[in-house]
Amino acid sequence: MKPIRRILFFLLFISFSYVGAFAQETSSYFLHTIEKGQSLYSISSMYEVSQADIIKLNPGCEEKIVAGQTLRIPQKKETQRDETFHTIQPGETLYKLTTRYKISAKAICDANPGLSPENFRIGQVVRIPTEDIITPAAAQTTVSTVTEPAGPVKSRCKDMHKVKRKETIFSVSREYGITEEELKAANPELRDGMKKGTFLCIPYPTTHTLPAQGIDQNIAPPTDTELFRESKQQPKNIATIKAAIILPFTLDKRMTEYYEGFLIALDSLKRSGVSIDLHVYDSGSENASITPILAKEEMKKMDIIFGPLYQQHIKPLSAFAKKNDIRLVVPFSSKDSEVFNNASIYQINTPQSYLYSEVYEHFLRQFPNANVIVLESASIDKEKDEFIKGLKQELNRKGVSVKTLPEGASQEALKAALRSDKENIFIPTSGSNVTLIKILPQLTLLVRDNPTENIHLFGYPEWQTYTRDHLNSFFELDTYFYSSFYTNNLLPAAINFTNSYHKWYSKDMANSYPKFGMLGFDTGYFFLKGLSRYGTELEKNLPRMDLTPIQTGFKFQRVNNWGGFVNKKVFFVRFTKDFELVKLDFE
Repeated sequence: MKPIRRILFFLLFISFSYVGAFAQETSSYFLHTIEKGQSLYSISSMYEVSQADIIKLNPGCEEKIVAGQTLRIPQKKETQRDETFHTIQPGETLYKLTTRYKISAKAICDANPGLSPENFRIGQVVRIPTEDIITPAAAQTTVSTVTEPAGPVKSRCKDMHKVKRKETIFSVSREYGITEEELKAANPELRDGMKKGTFLCIPYPTTHTLPAQGIDQNIAPPTDTELFRESKQQPKNIATIKAAIILPFTLDKRMTEYYEGFLIALDSLKRSGVSIDLHVYDSGSENASITPILAKEEMKKMDIIFGPLYQQHIKPLSAFAKKNDIRLVVPFSSKDSEVFNNASIYQINTPQSYLYSEVYEHFLRQFPNANVIVLESASIDKEKDEFIKGLKQELNRKGVSVKTLPEGASQEALKAALRSDKENIFIPTSGSNVTLIKILPQLTLLVRDNPTENIHLFGYPEWQTYTRDHLNSFFELDTYFYSSFYTNNLLPAAINFTNSYHKWYSKDMANSYPKFGMLGFDTGYFFLKGLSRYGTELEKNLPRMDLTPIQTGFKFQRVNNWGGFVNKKVFFVRFTKDFELVKLDFE
């Protein structure tokens, strides 16, 4: 029996050791469920950890990650001083998080603007901030005391609270389980309103006050809906929208054209009754500092800022916007990581991974029975190489056949690659005009020699700038290309804007992709109209913005619960054999 007991004891010891080790391991990481469009870069950016650290916990993820997959994300010790990340578990509620982390529901909601009762669900990651702790020394210098004749000196304050951004009298009183009247009575200065950074005396509660969060009073805890409603900032209308544009006007003619289109939008809005106070600043060269602009007193009062152009200016402008709770619309850059940790940013130019993810989904929807033939260019285009690589992975996962031929393949090779029972889609690995000049004659001949076959050419946004040169070939090849920016110059909206632009400035817009005058109009009109219509609740009402832009598609989605918005709108433009030009909107 003794040997058996020893074995059982040894196994029990091993199991306890394993459980202890597992608990220790899981406390050092949390779980992230990959969403459509996320890449290893974007995930590392949003949690501010290195890609190498993620790969270390998830071997093989550097090769491929897919939506729905779960990654272990390291919980850095240095990060935990200011915040921590928590993956919502089965049965958890917002109330349970407040008791677990000893923090108010409002603090959690403020740190996660994208969180709501609808998406508070298993697997969601939320950022948990660390609230300021009042030291005894700080409390002593702030608390007034009353001397009682028959006893020792006793503070009238049970606790001290440092006011944080967006807090209200209601939210603070709710957090400590007292009434608003009691909080006001203990802090007469509240007659002048709440001021960030000041200390409030939290009085001892009376027998009639509400129970404080986290204290069991034998009553049902508040629901998620109740806590979200109580933590929400009261919506406000904006009588006069204060807007700023920060761009290098003197160095880049495109920025001047953007501003000119923006002014046309401004004029249209003002004629409809919208009041706007616009401030315009030249940011100078990419090596110039924008600190003098941000130091201007009026900048802190802005409701929204448009810009900048240069990558070096995004970080300081993002930090300024975040500190002062100002919306920042970034019209040009698609490669900055600030959007992953700043809830106030709108990134108009879609990041590559999100753009490609949308294109793949729409491609499979448009061509469910496809035979894809990739035409490989002799010159390597890194960006298009990434696009083709990702597309192949998605097509393989869906069982769609893919063949690869050189762009100079013979007629016999091209014909042999066709399938009579499928739609044959030719996709080059380069979007250049040189590539089009090479492949269009060969594909046109193929279509003419095989009239019964279903053949298409599929390509890239920059083809818009070559349309005039290849229009007949595009129609004959039943061509498609994807884009976030597109306008049909024959439609009334485009004609009217083009005429207005010429009338205003006695010139035509540059033949570029995109047209910067239209981009300025679309972004200016969309956001200024949204602020005039919904005020501080713009973000909540983005799906209700039913405007029809001239060129730019808008479909904004938060990158995570604490980050900003990326624009995920993608169109397919089709040149049909019947000489029709169609914009396919998949929403």
